[in-house]
Amino acid sequence: MFERFTRDARSTVTGAVTEARRSGAATVTEEHLLLSLLALGILDPLGVDRAAVAADLTAARRRGGMSRADEEALAGLGIDLTEIVSRIEETHGEGALAAAAPRRRTLGSSLRSVLGREDADDRAGSRHVPFTEGAKKVLEQSLRIALGRRDNHIGTLHLLLALLSRPGTASEVLTDHGITYRTAETTLAA
Repeated sequence: MFERFTRDARSTVTGAVTEARRSGAATVTEEHLLLSLLALGILDPLGVDRAAVAADLTAARRRGGMSRADEEALAGLGIDLTEIVSRIEETHGEGALAAAAPRRRTLGSSLRSVLGREDADDRAGSRHVPFTEGAKKVLEQSLRIALGRRDNHIGTLHLLLALLSRPGTASEVLTDHGITYRTAETTLAA
């Protein structure tokens, strides 16, 4: 499927991997795809404030990735997510829920460590970072959107529309900033 991606769409996907590595994340998420689109300036024609979107994504990570819909559902059960986050941070430190998951050590990296060699692959940023199921679904959805629009290639517009079409933090943050499926489609497709 990757061969159907335009150069910018490929840059978005590889940029998402870079974002995940930079943040120390164990996986590439939908949020990393959104951060990559932001970094490449794809959302600039929509008048998006890059810093504000990035800050909102950080705030969502601080809540453990819980969306407002999740927060409202918990509130309906009498559970205050803000209070839970506060208590966790009192015990484990600020941003405890946003902390990167510990990296799994492979047998090879363990052996190199025991033998006194650094894991050069990790230092060089070439370690494999897998995509979450949600991020994979975004890539699959971008193909469906491209096919539905009768486009021959998957571009950044398709990736953005796929992010907006799936429930979750990325689409919620974009919607909060006035970016909907319709506005993205009409503004960027023109």
